[in-house]
Amino acid sequence: MPGSWEGDLIIGKGNLSAIGTFVERSTNYTMLVHLPEGYTAEKTRDALTAKIKTLPEALRGTLTWDQGVEMREWKRVAVDAGIEIFFCDPHSPWQRGINENTNGLLRQYFPKGTDLSATPSRTSTGSPRNSTTGLANG
Repeated sequence: MPGSWEGDLIIGKGNLSAIGTFVERSTNYTMLVHLPEGYTAEKTRDALTAKIKTLPEALRGTLTWDQGVEMREWKRVAVDAGIEIFFCDPHSPWQRGINENTNGLLRQYFPKGTDLSATPSRTSTGSPRNSTTGLANG
């Protein structure tokens, strides 16, 4: 049954920006959350809550994340977005295997060292991206 999500961050150049990734475990449906001005706990909380709330309630089952400090506000995300949040064991990325694989694929479009603070419609190299997925057209 859809509604179990795995999440993580792809970190940008200089650790100054990020893209949050959510992958639904049974369908591989992927959502991206742009964090152009950093990924403090407060910014991550607000962006995750807003993105999760776009889902129908039936698809807000669980979210499994790693143990990053960006999720310090997880209790508020859980309440405000209506989703249960779980954390992987430390140093256990295989517990979010689908998300880890998806992030690896996304790195083709957002290589390490990319400035992820760029607007959602353009990458740091200026190539247009699909407005729905945020991925490069082509």
